[in-house]
Amino acid sequence: MSYLDDINWNSDGLVPAIAQDADTGVILMMAWMNREALELTVTENRAIYWSRSRQKLWRKGEESGHVQHLVELRLDCDSDVIIMKVNQVGDIACHTGRQSCFYRVFKDGEWHTVDKVLKDPKDIY
Repeated sequence: MSYLDDINWNSDGLVPAIAQDADTGVILMMAWMNREALELTVTENRAIYWSRSRQKLWRKGEESGHVQHLVELRLDCDSDVIIMKVNQVGDIACHTGRQSCFYRVFKDGEWHTVDKVLKDPKDIY
């Protein structure tokens, strides 16, 4: 598939993939994709990542139900970062039960949690 050959994969055969809410523009999360994950994402119209810790494909929402439906796929100018505009099922993308994995803000020399937990992770996983 030629579109896969257009990607500048890192030395591990991965590319960072940023999930962005298609409606609000909120950055939800970042994870990694390999060729198979990206190809399946395009084929299935849902976010599928490569889990480096588990060394296997990870269909976002397979345990939590918080699936990310693909709306648009973008590639940056260096061809080494992907942005996926997605519709996030359940409004939760983070395993902490928050909307976004980017819930901490740096202020006055330290990190502050600014986004609330929408659902206790114990009730999700």
